[in-house]
Amino acid sequence: MDWHNLNVSDVLKKFKVDENIGLNNISVAQKQINCGKNILKEKKSKSVLAKFFEQFSDFMVIVLLIAAAISFVTSAIKGNQDYIDSIIILFIVIMNAIIGVAQESKAEKAIDALKKLSSPKALVPGDILLLHTGDLVPADARLIESFNLKAEESSLTGESLPVEKEANRTFSAGATLGERRNMLFSTSTITAGHGKAIVVETGMNTQVGKIAGMIINENSFQTPLQLKLEKTSKILGICAIAICAVIFLLGVIEKVPPFEMFMIAISLAVAAIPEGLPAVVTIVLAMGVRKMAENRAVIRKLPAVETLGNATVICSDKTGTLTQNKMTVTQICTEDGRINFSSELGQKILILGTLCNNSSITYANKEFRAVGEPTESAIVLAAAENGQIKTDLDREFPKKYEIPFASDRKLMTTVHRLPSGKFRVITKGAPDFLLDRSSLCNGRAFSADLKRKVRMQNENMAKSALRVLAIAYKDVDSIPHSHHDAEKDLNFCGLIGILDPPRPHAKLAVRECKSAGIKPVMITGDHIITAKAIASELGILSDSNKAISGAQLEKMSQDKLEKDIFDYSVFARVSPEHKVRIVKAFKKHGETVAMTGDGVNDAPALKAADIGCAMGIEGTDVAKNAADMILTDDNFSTIVEAVRQGRGIFENIKKSVHFLISTNIGEIITVLTAFLLKLPSPLLAIQLLWINLVTDSFPALALGVEPVDNEIMNHKPQDKNAALFSRDGWRKIVIEGCFIGAISFLAFSIGRVFFDVSKTPIIGRTMAFAVLSLSQLFHSFNVRSEKSLFKIDILSNMKLVYSFFLGIILQVAVISIPALAVIFRTANLNFVQWLIVGLLSASPILVVECEKMLLNHKS
Repeated sequence: MDWHNLNVSDVLKKFKVDENIGLNNISVAQKQINCGKNILKEKKSKSVLAKFFEQFSDFMVIVLLIAAAISFVTSAIKGNQDYIDSIIILFIVIMNAIIGVAQESKAEKAIDALKKLSSPKALVPGDILLLHTGDLVPADARLIESFNLKAEESSLTGESLPVEKEANRTFSAGATLGERRNMLFSTSTITAGHGKAIVVETGMNTQVGKIAGMIINENSFQTPLQLKLEKTSKILGICAIAICAVIFLLGVIEKVPPFEMFMIAISLAVAAIPEGLPAVVTIVLAMGVRKMAENRAVIRKLPAVETLGNATVICSDKTGTLTQNKMTVTQICTEDGRINFSSELGQKILILGTLCNNSSITYANKEFRAVGEPTESAIVLAAAENGQIKTDLDREFPKKYEIPFASDRKLMTTVHRLPSGKFRVITKGAPDFLLDRSSLCNGRAFSADLKRKVRMQNENMAKSALRVLAIAYKDVDSIPHSHHDAEKDLNFCGLIGILDPPRPHAKLAVRECKSAGIKPVMITGDHIITAKAIASELGILSDSNKAISGAQLEKMSQDKLEKDIFDYSVFARVSPEHKVRIVKAFKKHGETVAMTGDGVNDAPALKAADIGCAMGIEGTDVAKNAADMILTDDNFSTIVEAVRQGRGIFENIKKSVHFLISTNIGEIITVLTAFLLKLPSPLLAIQLLWINLVTDSFPALALGVEPVDNEIMNHKPQDKNAALFSRDGWRKIVIEGCFIGAISFLAFSIGRVFFDVSKTPIIGRTMAFAVLSLSQLFHSFNVRSEKSLFKIDILSNMKLVYSFFLGIILQVAVISIPALAVIFRTANLNFVQWLIVGLLSASPILVVECEKMLLNHKS
């Protein structure tokens, strides 16, 4: 349909809709049935069966399957029909595949949930859209009204510059997309002005929906930590295969039966490679993302979870983030000082501020309510409470033109028709910008002395932590259509002081930042004196730090800024371009920078920062799309809590990896020691597979949800380029692994020497199997904290407690239940044997406790 060829009234008639009311719920539901949902079709997801077979593409899984096939063939050749080994290997591989599919499905659901959080509301043709600067256009729409409206639609039309839109024009049926300036297209963004439009096409019927190549799918990717761990796993795997090959050849030379040597080699490979490592890390990250979303921080890009834990600088907006964004007009001043709201000049200033304003007002339950930008709403409410209602003023002085606020001008201008037929230009904005554009001050020539008085009043208001806006106007014969013509030779009227109190928990969050080694920085468009007052109250600005204005920053070279960046904690009257410079200056020193933003022009700074944090309430769609994280409550405390959670997630991943590697070292030591001493293998391949499935997976996952340590924010952030474990960390892992291996081999030796009566060490093997499995379950509690196990709440991580008891039950079952004992080649142990197993299995607790005691004593 050539919607651009129809005028507004024809489009409204076609949809049978009133532009001021829109569609009712019944009409929306019916249209959605007929037109479908406002979504783009995505690449069809893989079936469960396809995902299942994908699990068998892993190198180690292929090795295990080959082992199962060789075992099966060997049994068939021997004619003993003993296929248990091959069946169990196949069973465990299939179980791992099922778990892998479940994990993948869980991750997909998490991503879908995140998509829903950021997706636009359901729309149907005929819906009315109210669009402002920074909004993402959710569907193709025909403009009804436009006020200096511009849209960026380069991804669709290839036009690099924003396109100026005109609601009142029509265009020929053959006009190209770029020429249809009365239309807005799905996925484009509003870069200036505001307007009203009617939705004409949704979903796959939009212009972007018709271009298959423009469909954007969420790509899955691995985080730096996952890549690092995957690389570690591959190195471990290659080394293990090489060792296995050497051992296999040595065994053949020693005339050990090839099949027996092959199974020993496979056992060692299984013991060496932490198969569950990538899956555990993925699940821990996914669980962390979900928890952070519950704490009002929605992670859009998975690497942000890791980066958050390393944050060293947080650059935050003031208004709404550090403050409550509950604006209230508390003062009106002229060049001569404070005046009453009810005075003639006070009323005039409130009327002018209300007209140059896009907030709306309603009255219900004996109370005025304003909807719109908080600063503008505060002015509208103040006027209403003093008898000047915006709806009445808009009827008396209708708005005919608007020049929206821009960060470079820091001004907004509207043009209104007066009853006389003339036009009144009203400008409001930053006092220091407006003073330069005014030639009169309440009808008098704006002398240098008067300007000095105004600046003094502005400074006094700012010192009281007030946000100050200036109001000026002029009457003209015709509408000026550029800010250069409109915003000059103005008549300055006065200053409006608006109070925005700090958020209740912001001061505590700032203190927590500093104790965590994180530098909090305030970035604001407010006057430097206002910014300093709030920053001092919150603890951001101290005697050792400075504040700097955008004007001063403009004169400073980037080299100088980079050199002195740590001297500053407050940046006032800055533009979005300055934010990028600030980020780059901190990053030059290797700092990990989090940056907040909400506007269209904040997108470059959000992308430049290591962690871009967009505002969920006041933030534009453009800012949200550029960010790594969205704060659903626009609160500075939420950023700090997200850093805390990020640190906790990173520490939990380290605990899981520590546990997996140390226990796998124990398995290697057990098997390798027996081979080097030319003893029978203490463990069979199926036993090692069982241990890795049961005692690795569940405790490792439980460690991944360990509660965040209360003292985690008392430590400095870890260097983002640092290794996962320090030298001391690796030393601990190796010592703990060797100890687990030693006690498992000791159990094997005790059983073989004192209890086995036949050549086959079935008792010794069973005891080694039990100790290796159960000692890992006990060891999982050691890894929980650097503190003594007796100084933490054991029950604070019930998932670990459950995994411990589940592991014990399953391990006892495969030894004590006859049918399972046949499968796993185990023998039923007596009381004495179980007592030895129990004492040896619990011994890692004692050893690690002694180690912790020594380390704590040294520190």
